[in-house]
Amino acid sequence: MASAFPEKSSTPRLLSRERLKSFSLLPSRFLKEKFLNVKKKVSNGLPSVLQKQSLFQVSPPELVFENFATQEVSEMVLSLVNKDKNYCHELVCLTARERIVVPIRAIGARAILHFPDQLDFSECPVKYSTQKTLLVHNIGNLAADYQLSTQSPFSVVPARGTLGAGDTMQVTVEFHPLTIGDHSGSLAVCCNTGEKSIQTNLHGEAVDANIGLSTYSVKIGKTFINTSNYTTMFIENRSNITAHFQWKTFPTEEDENEEKRRQCCLLQPLTEVPPDNFIEEEDTEQEEGSSEDHTALLSYMVQEEMEKVQEDPMLFSDDIFSIEPMEGEIKPNCSAEIKVSFKPLEALGYLSVAYCSISGRESRLPLRLRGQGQGPLVELSCRALNLGNIFVNTTYVCEVTLMNHGAIDAPFTYIHTTANVGYCFKFAPEEGIIAPGGIQTIQISFNATVAGRFEEEFQFSVAGSPTSAILTIKGRVSEPEPTLHFNVNELDFGDISFGFPSTKTCRLTNPSPVPLSFKLRMSDDGTQPAVSSFDQIRNDSDPSWTEGIHFYVEPREFTMNPRQGTIPPQGHQDIEVTLCSNTVMEFYRTMLVDLEGFGSEVASLSITARCLVPELRVYPHMLLYDECRLKVPYERKFLVVNDTHLPGCYGLVPQKRMEDTPVFYSSPQPCGIVQPHSIAEIPVVLEVQTLGEHRTSVVIGVFGDERNPRSVVLQSTGRLADIYPVPRLIEFGRIPALQPNSQTFTLFNEGLVPRDFRIETPRVGVDTPQPVTSVPDVVPEFPSQLLSPRREWLLPDQQWSAQQ
Repeated sequence: MASAFPEKSSTPRLLSRERLKSFSLLPSRFLKEKFLNVKKKVSNGLPSVLQKQSLFQVSPPELVFENFATQEVSEMVLSLVNKDKNYCHELVCLTARERIVVPIRAIGARAILHFPDQLDFSECPVKYSTQKTLLVHNIGNLAADYQLSTQSPFSVVPARGTLGAGDTMQVTVEFHPLTIGDHSGSLAVCCNTGEKSIQTNLHGEAVDANIGLSTYSVKIGKTFINTSNYTTMFIENRSNITAHFQWKTFPTEEDENEEKRRQCCLLQPLTEVPPDNFIEEEDTEQEEGSSEDHTALLSYMVQEEMEKVQEDPMLFSDDIFSIEPMEGEIKPNCSAEIKVSFKPLEALGYLSVAYCSISGRESRLPLRLRGQGQGPLVELSCRALNLGNIFVNTTYVCEVTLMNHGAIDAPFTYIHTTANVGYCFKFAPEEGIIAPGGIQTIQISFNATVAGRFEEEFQFSVAGSPTSAILTIKGRVSEPEPTLHFNVNELDFGDISFGFPSTKTCRLTNPSPVPLSFKLRMSDDGTQPAVSSFDQIRNDSDPSWTEGIHFYVEPREFTMNPRQGTIPPQGHQDIEVTLCSNTVMEFYRTMLVDLEGFGSEVASLSITARCLVPELRVYPHMLLYDECRLKVPYERKFLVVNDTHLPGCYGLVPQKRMEDTPVFYSSPQPCGIVQPHSIAEIPVVLEVQTLGEHRTSVVIGVFGDERNPRSVVLQSTGRLADIYPVPRLIEFGRIPALQPNSQTFTLFNEGLVPRDFRIETPRVGVDTPQPVTSVPDVVPEFPSQLLSPRREWLLPDQQWSAQQ
């Protein structure tokens, strides 16, 4: 039986009651249930339905089975037309004995979104967003009003929208795990069909990326307070992702949130502050609602502050350490240089920890920061002063120096003391500021009223320094008596070089109320004047270069200036002591002071020193002059190397020439002084007298080290000056017999001295082959002739021409 309805684009099918219930399926199973087992389309087309007809029609309205046989199956076609909506209907079958009802439900057009059953992100860096894009196709015949939802650490964009029938769109699923390990979730897809959402399983594994710090501990050296110092380290990204980093104060996000909650709690009591304490107004508020307005304003401001706290990224913040940059991005397989600055406020050790929160790492990476603050470096020029013997009621004045060895200003203050005889001392100035690298002279005056020994400590406090500069002053106060004393306990010359004068200064003070005349003398010193290096270098032929200095008596190596004089009451005299040692030894001498009319050795001063001869080396050991023309001067240089901390004196011993000496040598500067850690040159002029190879020994003496002269060698080869003709071959060619013919040649002298020469022409005879020209019937004759020898001088760099 033909149908009266047109054919639809999709074929309806019958569903059981159980399958008509709402359900949630995987997308693949949903599609399978939707489209498998679809009935065949009705053969032929259905006639069109009038616009005013019902949207759900059955054709034919009645099914009549005629002439059917018992126990046989009869079939008829029932056509249903559903206009995009869901409808229910009942098919009632009546027989003579029973009534059979068949429920019919028609499901209209559906929106069907095509999603995969599972989306696997595999391994992904932790704290990093990994995205996958899905192409979603609405394979249904109705526009889909969809809503997508998922759970952390997954997210989806767009979350809702409309997709037309047959259209496609891109859906981005993002995986942003905060912890390492496996993460699972589902993507729920809800449409406007009334059915339960379909689920797409989501899975991803979060791992730590290969990202780290070049060092996890940074130590910055001593830094002066209120100045800045820095060092650098690196964040190394050896992964294939772009990592974003931030330097944080707290080790975990939970700690950050706890701090934010604490700060918000501190803001809460502000809402309870009375309005009178919140704003001071000039005019008295007259409106009744003013109190409520203030409370509302206060609450609004507190709410704003809380929002700022919540939005605060809690980046690393420290009063002493700073990090630059605080945040940034690092490209794959790259590194970022981080500058860590340190600015101490006090002379203390500082310790802090910064935490690097970076994409690809679950835990924040700790960076331990250490630094040492350094206060001003102030020292006294001497930590102890011995004033010696001082008379009662006599003012004694001396000075010390405060030195600032640091790079910052050093404010200092003298701390007063009244212990013992401390009140008898006065310091000027008592306070001040010493610039970096500067000094401050402190004048000390002392006037004692009682006799006796004393030892006092005086302190200078330095702002920013944990320790004070302490000066110890000791001495003895006695009744006035004629005496002298030195301002130092001893003069230590340290290491001095042989023959080099060294001078030290001391002060001889007369604390008595009467003038005193003094004489100075040195114990165990000789009388013959010592020889200095500056005198020694004036005479290179002095035998002391190789034999040492010969004294008839012991040398006088110490000189005092002045050697005698008169010091007024409460006065002083500066003494210069010069030591010019001609003895390699350690000195332990005493400078004695004799007072005229009072006695001898009333004061003494110990003097120590050590005399050394610096080890000088001569390079090269062999000086090459190569080929030298006879009697032509050539100059080369020896190097005298002084690697010691003392100056040295050297001299080239002159040559003792004989008549048959093959090589002469000399020097325009045979002697000299080489300073510590430096090099000096000795020019040596050589003049070869005979032919052949020569090795000439040269002696270089070191003043004070006559037992170890430096022997070096001059190597040379003597040769004659070069004289050569131009041209070297004379071609006469064909010439007539018995007729004179001449050619010209030139002699050149390349030497630097005149050379004599002699030209001889061999006798021409029958035994000497000569080029001739044969003429028929003519016998050539060779003249027998000998030219007289000629002897002349050829000057240097000149030429001589001859005609043959």
